[in-house]
Amino acid sequence: MTTIANLANHQVRLAQRPVGTPGRECWSFTTEPVAEPAEGGVLVKTLALSLDPAMRGWMNEGKSYIPPVGIGEVMRAGGIGRVVASKNPQFAVGDTVSAGLGVQEYCLIAGDQVKRAGLFKIDLRAGSMTQWLNVLGMPGMTGYFGLMDVGMPKPGETVVVSGAAGAVGQTVGQLARIKGCRVVGIAGGRAKCDWVVNELGFDACIDYKAGNVKAALKEHAPKGVDIYFDNVGGEILDDVLARIGRGARIIICGAISQYNNTTPVQGPKNYLSLLVNRARMEGIVVFDYADRYHLAVAEMAGYLKDGRMKSKEDIVEGLDNFPEALLKLFSGANFGKLVLKVADA
Repeated sequence: MTTIANLANHQVRLAQRPVGTPGRECWSFTTEPVAEPAEGGVLVKTLALSLDPAMRGWMNEGKSYIPPVGIGEVMRAGGIGRVVASKNPQFAVGDTVSAGLGVQEYCLIAGDQVKRAGLFKIDLRAGSMTQWLNVLGMPGMTGYFGLMDVGMPKPGETVVVSGAAGAVGQTVGQLARIKGCRVVGIAGGRAKCDWVVNELGFDACIDYKAGNVKAALKEHAPKGVDIYFDNVGGEILDDVLARIGRGARIIICGAISQYNNTTPVQGPKNYLSLLVNRARMEGIVVFDYADRYHLAVAEMAGYLKDGRMKSKEDIVEGLDNFPEALLKLFSGANFGKLVLKVADA
């Protein structure tokens, strides 16, 4: 293996599987030389990483839609970077790219792993680097295909989205408004609720920290909920199930209220409402739509350009701050899409 002089790769690896909330003890910090790419390979310098609730699930042992991160492996994360060495004709030095880079300063992607890593060039004219981790990135793709393919919104319908001020939630709510729906958000804290109403154009937002979600849903969705985009699970899912209308569609995207439980995940107690209302509940995994990402990106880049959609990011700097930054997702401390800045562009 040929290394590149004077370059060291600082990495964050999974040291142990967490029980409950993942503390700093779950991580190890390592340094290794940076290798030159072999034929067909690409070396990418990480600029920014996407921190997502799904990362908590990837830390657990057990069968899921994607294999868990192994003990001692670099923590999985999607990110934006710049090509610093290439032996692949599709990528040139200086290209800005998106890929599964991992929580590290440099990512060496072998030629036979380019597709698996999801490596592709991004156009910064379509959106900023952080927007490519938000509305134009995996959260935006999740929101787009979850709402459009699973939710199938119709003008005039009422859409409720939890985690409304987060990465996926902000996209879902804005997109639903563009498609002619009435949108009710659920978020934690008055500042977040005010932002999604006043800045993003939601029709209403319920502060779950302030009181009775079920009563607030009765006020803001008096004719029932047609589409519920669920990012949190737990009691809020039950509250919404109590208010769904006939033929409602519930999109299960995540259950952030449950991820750090040390007891079994709380399932819906109100599930018979699906029977009574001839409704359906369906999960979404964004990777299933990878061959259509470009279509969603083109559409939403247009919305960003003409001002119909906004994109808010919460940026934390420094690879060493990764353990504490990740925890912001589970305390609700982040405001917008959580991004870890690793290096200057």
